[in-house]
Amino acid sequence: MRLTTHTDFALRTLMYLASTRKRTTAAEVAQLYKISTHHMSKVVNQLARLGYVRSIRGIGGGIELAQQPEDVRLGDVVEAFEGNMHLLDCVATEDVCAIQSFCKLKGVLAEAERIQLEYLNSLTLADVIPTKRQFSRVESTG
Repeated sequence: MRLTTHTDFALRTLMYLASTRKRTTAAEVAQLYKISTHHMSKVVNQLARLGYVRSIRGIGGGIELAQQPEDVRLGDVVEAFEGNMHLLDCVATEDVCAIQSFCKLKGVLAEAERIQLEYLNSLTLADVIPTKRQFSRVESTG
């Protein structure tokens, strides 16, 4: 499995918000990671729709983590952003292959997917948060 850039930016945004524990803006996060503010805004909007980020409008507004880091399972975030995570179509859809009815590979891939998602959901955002000090070094070099 290879994650999309959108998912990558979502995870990194959550890590930053969990580490700093302060309100910030999508533009500040984009600047930190040296990515497009427009693209980051799309990611933040989706994070807000999914309930991972709270978006506050107006003066003093910005974005902040909407859940405790220990309550955010990595697998849930990945699934929400990636959607279909099947290694091949046959794992989830019938009649896509001539040998599907007797193919042993389908079961192997289904098990690999299950193990991968189980592992990702055994970890939370709290397990992957860099320290504030680590982020401050990145900010000072940017």
